[in-house]
Amino acid sequence: MSALGMAAALGGCGSTGSSDVTLKLVAADYGDSAANSSQKYWDKLAEAYEAKHSGVKVEVSVYSWNDVDRKVKEMVDAGHAPDMAQIGAYADYAAAGKLYQASDLLSIRTQADFLSQLADAGQWNHAQYGIPFGASTRVLFYNKTLFAKAGITPPTTWDELAADAKALKDKGVKYPFALPLGPEEAQAETMQWLLTGGNGGSGYTDDIGTYTIDSAQNVQTFTWLKDDLVGKGLTGPVAPGKLNRAAAFAAFADGQVGMLNGHPTLIQQAAQKGVKFGMVPMPGPTGKAKAAMGVADWMMGFKQNGHAKQIGDFLDFVYEQKNVLAFSREYGLLPVTGSASNAMSDSDSARDKDLHAFLDQLPTSQLYPVGKTSWAAVSAAVKNDIGQAVAPDGSPSAILTRLQATATTADSRTSG
Repeated sequence: MSALGMAAALGGCGSTGSSDVTLKLVAADYGDSAANSSQKYWDKLAEAYEAKHSGVKVEVSVYSWNDVDRKVKEMVDAGHAPDMAQIGAYADYAAAGKLYQASDLLSIRTQADFLSQLADAGQWNHAQYGIPFGASTRVLFYNKTLFAKAGITPPTTWDELAADAKALKDKGVKYPFALPLGPEEAQAETMQWLLTGGNGGSGYTDDIGTYTIDSAQNVQTFTWLKDDLVGKGLTGPVAPGKLNRAAAFAAFADGQVGMLNGHPTLIQQAAQKGVKFGMVPMPGPTGKAKAAMGVADWMMGFKQNGHAKQIGDFLDFVYEQKNVLAFSREYGLLPVTGSASNAMSDSDSARDKDLHAFLDQLPTSQLYPVGKTSWAAVSAAVKNDIGQAVAPDGSPSAILTRLQATATTADSRTSG
């Protein structure tokens, strides 16, 4: 799901410089049923490519997000790396010298079309190895019906958010503000809050990539969450550390949640259940947050089989505008290229308009520090520990200090 690539070097039927090459791609499944499995998308795309490139076959294996990263790791460890993988992280493979740089694969036109902050996030050691594929941001979803009953309007500050949550609680809403800090995806909810904090929020790292998890702003943010939301019973009957994102989304779709941070897939999930909802930017302490959290998944090309030219030709095709838009629209994701983003922004179709709130935030969004090989260990620690920061006997300062120590240790190991 990413750039406009015309591959100037392609020129007609099958002139890829070699014949009878089979490219193997392992990809993640964005579908929620067999009917819309990503396998169907890739099979159709591969068939269209092969029709114009008779010397190249593309074999695609699609696995669930629960399995795909592990599957690729097993293949690489066994000495049978695929030619391409579309998965959640690239930095470990880049650091191990197993990946082509993006510039070794893609046409200049394709490279130039990526949204700059996504391309930058694909860098390891100042060179781009991760090619952005699918992107999303987060906005604040609210239940219009519950808000009307409580006589409230969407919040623009933290104080307003807490006041709205209290009004919803007083009306008997089960989850006035759902705060999923359970192990499924706590790193996402955490980062969203860190970015909204005082002085613009500090996220997980500073501007030069040093971990700043225990910064004063971050401690202040989690202290507010603990004292003003969780401590006042405004986050529902399940402790945030035990509430997973999927359960929170399901509760929103069932009409039991007043507000929560959500990504584009919640639109369809809620609409299917008939929930009337609105979407607004996540508030900060004194107004709209300066940055939203962005998430991108990654395409990468492995060196092992030596098919750089064929991989590049195929990826230039994958990132043509029409293909990027088709994938984005099928799975409710944001385009990672400027050309496709502009086309979606200019579109009046209902499906595209639903994504405009997320698209508006993408240019200024901040991503996980995915270019750091330590991020996987840090993310796992956040998932495991962050819920304790808002527990009744928890200490935000102590938990964030512990996570900072974990991050500093992991960073020194992986960079040393």
